[in-house]
Amino acid sequence: MKTIFLSLLIICTTSHSFGQSKTQFTKQQVTDDLEYLYTSLQKTHYNIHTYTTKETLDTTYQTLKNSLQKETYNLLETTSIFQRMISAVNNGHTEIDFPAQSYINYAQNGGTIFPLEIAFENGNSFVRKNWSATDEIPVGAKILSINGQSMETILAKIYPQVSAERLYFKHAKIEVYSFPRYYWQVFGQQDEFEVEIETDNRTETYTVKAIQVINDYEMKRTDVLNAQMKLEMFRQTAYLNPGNFSGDEAKYQQFMDSAFQKINSENIKNLIIDLRNNGGGNDSFSDYLVSYIADKPFRWSSKFEVKASEILKNHIRSQNNPPSDFSKAILSHENGAIFEYKFEKYQPQPLEKRFTGLVFVLVNRQSHSQATVTATQIQDYGLGMIIGEETGEYSSLCASQLIYKLPITGISVKVSKGFMTRPSGILELKGVQPDIVIKDHLLDENDEILEETLRIIAELR
Repeated sequence: MKTIFLSLLIICTTSHSFGQSKTQFTKQQVTDDLEYLYTSLQKTHYNIHTYTTKETLDTTYQTLKNSLQKETYNLLETTSIFQRMISAVNNGHTEIDFPAQSYINYAQNGGTIFPLEIAFENGNSFVRKNWSATDEIPVGAKILSINGQSMETILAKIYPQVSAERLYFKHAKIEVYSFPRYYWQVFGQQDEFEVEIETDNRTETYTVKAIQVINDYEMKRTDVLNAQMKLEMFRQTAYLNPGNFSGDEAKYQQFMDSAFQKINSENIKNLIIDLRNNGGGNDSFSDYLVSYIADKPFRWSSKFEVKASEILKNHIRSQNNPPSDFSKAILSHENGAIFEYKFEKYQPQPLEKRFTGLVFVLVNRQSHSQATVTATQIQDYGLGMIIGEETGEYSSLCASQLIYKLPITGISVKVSKGFMTRPSGILELKGVQPDIVIKDHLLDENDEILEETLRIIAELR
């Protein structure tokens, strides 16, 4: 089965581990790249103080710089240091990814890992999957502590490795890459774990053994972000999962064309669009989907602003393709200038191709990036009812990533170069608010949101 681990393994073995040929760095090299990260974030980010303060960023930088006391640092240590710098920006799209190369090297050398996946809900940590040999720990049990440390203490040590606007989104991102991986990154290899759990108002402690990363964990699990193109019929209701908004665009459009042709040919009255567990992608994909339910021209934002920078301009100049109008606009502005760019409205499909019945859109805390943007489009244009739980990402957000590498370590940095305001023009520090709230407990195979949506539709008949 396809997992993040297997995908990263393929990339690492075919592209020389994300281009990082060095895995050991001197104190001076780490110091120099930390300074470059600190200064380049201020030059490239749309507005680095959107979700944080100058004092917080300056203090984080000085604290990290002063903490560099060793003569050498490995790739994992270096990545973790830079993650703590960039996460102080408090922006989910401004991030340094989980240290995949270090993790894969560890796994391939027989590494072991904590065996319980965790879901975070309402301030609690629940067992989502149990891959250990200790069957007495049930799925759904609340985890209170690990090796004598409370979950609150453990998470407080993990949070600085994760970029997000708020804890709700940090928890969602930890669920995506999985708690066992982050626990390994922060606490290192451990052979066994004392796990305190609560079930049915009873507290018990179990000793569980670490498990092999590859055979006992990665090869058995499936990813939280598992959106795949799918069309299924439930009597007068069609269920459509568009998959992630990325990949082969021609294939994606072909799937959408055939899906809506089938939906309309069977005189379907209700359409469920599933944007849950979706990693997002590109607006050209999502706009094509929305064009099949829209009744007038539309945009994915009411306002989009972008910041010009030399790093961004160099990225544009390095591309082999002729620059787009958007790229030309960036090149025409001075470095540091923030300007509004208006994309053309997207046209709906011809009336005879559109779906004109009732639309229900499913979202959860794992509706990321363009999936969140698509839900706001549909909600703000009144094209459908949103059902599920609040998205992890804000409905108006700093996004539109610029990716560049630090000059010495080669570690990739992702930065939000722009800010998009949702179509309604509302600016608020909230995710997409569903019209009907249904919690996605444990993010597991028990599909509470879809089942309840089908029940709601049945009552409409």
